[in-house]
Parts: sequence; C-alpha cells; structure tokens
Amino acid sequence: MQNRSPRLSNKLQISIPTPQARVAELSAASDSACSAYETYLRLPELKKLWSGKEFPAWKDESVFKPAFMGLEITFRFIATVLSDPRPYANRREWKRRLEALTNSEIEIIALLCEDVETRGAIPIVDLTSSDGVLARENSSAEVWKMSDEITVVSRVSEASLLPRLATWHKSEEVAKKILYSIEREMQGIPYTLGLGEPNLAGKPSLNYDVICKPNELHTLKKCPSDNADLENLENQTIYATHQILESWICVSKQILERILSRIDSKSFENASSDCWILEKVWKLLKEIEDLHLLMDPDDFLRLKNRLSMKASSESDFFCFRSRELVEITKSSKDLKHKVPTILDVEVDPKGGPRIQEAAMKLYSRKGEFPKIHLLQAMQAVEMAVKSFYFSYKQLLAIVMGSLEARGYRAFVNVDSGDLLGQIYLEPTYFPSLDAAKTFLDDSWGHHC
Repeated sequence: MQNRSPRLSNKLQISIPTPQARVAELSAASDSACSAYETYLRLPELKKLWSGKEFPAWKDESVFKPAFMGLEITFRFIATVLSDPRPYANRREWKRRLEALTNSEIEIIALLCEDVETRGAIPIVDLTSSDGVLARENSSAEVWKMSDEITVVSRVSEASLLPRLATWHKSEEVAKKILYSIEREMQGIPYTLGLGEPNLAGKPSLNYDVICKPNELHTLKKCPSDNADLENLENQTIYATHQILESWICVSKQILERILSRIDSKSFENASSDCWILEKVWKLLKEIEDLHLLMDPDDFLRLKNRLSMKASSESDFFCFRSRELVEITKSSKDLKHKVPTILDVEVDPKGGPRIQEAAMKLYSRKGEFPKIHLLQAMQAVEMAVKSFYFSYKQLLAIVMGSLEARGYRAFVNVDSGDLLGQIYLEPTYFPSLDAAKTFLDDSWGHHC
C-alpha cells in the first residue's frame, strides 16, 4: 500500500463559486413603513420599559428585562387565544404552539440565569422563614412544611398573568405545564422565577414583578388600530405576535453587544455560551413568526390590507419594517470580523491565508478549546440566521401567497434580485474557517 504523506497535498484545488451578482446591502424598509410598524406595536413605549435602569449594580438588566416581558406577553397571548369566540379558530393547535413557545422562552431565560457573572447582582426576594412563619402582609408567598427540619417557601408573583391562568379552567392545563417547565429548567440555578412553580428546593425567587413590571406592560395590550377594527380578532393576534418578536429581538441585540465585549476581553468561553444562546434566540424568532400559520386566512388577509401590510417591493417586506431585526441580522453577520481577534492573528493585507492557517492549527492541536467552541458557535449563529430568512420566505408564500413572497414580480431570478434568497444563499460569513476545515479534511484524507 502506498505510503501517503500527512502533509497537505499541493494538488488540492478548491473551486469556490462566486455570486453572479453583488449581494444587495441589507437595509430596513422606508422610514414611513417602519414608523407605521412601530406605532402599530407601540414600540416606543415598549422600548422605554425595556431600557429602564433601576439596578445600577446589575449590568445585565437590559438583557433580562425584554426577555421577561416577552414571556409575560406570551402569557397574555395564551389568555387571548383561549378567549377567542370564533368557532373556526384552531384553539387546540394554538394552545400547543404557545405552550411550546413559552417553554422555549423559559429555556433561554434559564440559560441566561446560568451566567455566573449575572448571579451576584440579580434582584431576588429573600423569603427565608423561621419555623414556617411569614409576615402577615406577605400574602404572595406559600409555606410548605416538608418535615420537622425543612420548610419550603414559594413566592408567587402578584402581577404576572401566569398564576391567574393556573386558576382559569380554560388555561389551567397549559399553565400547570408551564409551571413544571419552569421548575425543570431552573434546576441547578440558585434562584427561581417566582411565578407559582413548585420550587421544591425552597430557593429564593427573582423579584419578577419589579424586573418585568407586568402591570405597566399590560397597559400596552391594546393596539392603536383596535378602535378602527374591532370586528377582526386577528388584530390582537398579530399585535401580540410581533410584540413578543420585538422583545426577543431586543434580547438578541443585547446578547450581541455582550459577545463583542467578552471577545475583546478574551473571555472566550463566556462568549461561546452567549453565541449558543444567540443561536437559540434566532430559532425562537422563527418559532414566533411561524404562529402566522395558525391565523385564519380570510381574517388575516382582510386585516393585512386594512393595515397596509402589502409589500410594494422586496425591500418593503414586513420583516424589513423592523429596524432592530435588520440591525441584529447585520450584527450577527459582522461577528466574522472578530475571527482574527479570536485566533490572535492579523489579516494579511496581501490576501494571504494567515487566518486559515491559524484556524487549522487551532482545530488540530486542540490546546485552546474555548476558542474552538466559540468559532463553532459563531458558525451556528450564521446557520440560524440563514434558516430564519429561508423559513420566512416560505412563510410569506404560505400565508400571503407566492406573489407576495416574490415582491409582486411575475418572475424572480434568485441570483439577480431575490433579496430574501440572497440572505440565505449568500456565501459563508466565515470563508477562512470554511477553507481551514476543507484543507484539514484533505490533510486527513492523505494521512489515512
């Protein structure tokens, strides 16, 4: 058998297809369209709640606030769906989807709570009791006597809708499943959410009502167009769906800022964890958008025209009316600029393969595995971004018709002008990492 050299073959040639047309620069829709979208969702008021700074020592307040508010709006959405009087509404599937969505949100919140840097400053309610006796005014807490030695104190939020959903016959089943999900996901974390979950470990609770401000949040439950369209119940469905979407887009923006900060400070393992959370949030955004599949076609399309949601061109697609979505898309793509910092190598001004060679050494030697974890997570974020836009294009065709998905053009050539297609068909954000893996694979092929 011929002895093959383990070194990279000089004969290896890789043909990387180049796009036939330049990828269009991603930008938000027109100012008027974006402003109408923001007014409809009452985004300026929501942003004010998200950005409130009440805990100076808690640097991740801006991450948790929109996450908790997105979760709380989902509780309100569950109540809205289960109160829908329309006999043709698919309540059973709505209940399943919203339960799954809530579980995904809780999973991400639990991952955020795992961050060691966050734990010290996060506001909690200390409910330690003496012999099971609480102050009389603490009516939102329950005391369970587990044994002579163990007293478990569980605090229940007074303002959140979830404890109320657990007492309503229509939502009792789904609410209890959500409470068990909270108990499961918060295992291993030294505090719990305080929404009425069992809290069998007797852990202190987050001060949910102070962080989330449910009473203030629910004053925004009525959208401006309600008075003009009281007969179309899909109005509240679209309104709640996009308020949840924008809440988690805000979370993504804050996580992206934290990733950049941690990369700059060489905290690669923490940056890696944040990238994996960001990937989950992009998947969550897709899950939220998919709720449009359950809306009644006739009611939705009638409302769509009343709200002027029709896209006159591809740049006017409804998703591009969210300025923040466009921003986090660009920021997720721009993570590629941090690869040289991670690999501790400068970009070759002559276009040489410095980054590729550094990546190959990193992958093969495995000495700095936090960097490998981070690079893998960054590529996972790329995949999640492209999957979101691929799914969104299919969603447009299913919910609004294929002509809408084509931007009202009779024929679309993906290479020449399909904006959504360009996003998910664009070449990799990380060409040096791609080339490093390709050459490393070839090297192992010659070694074996």
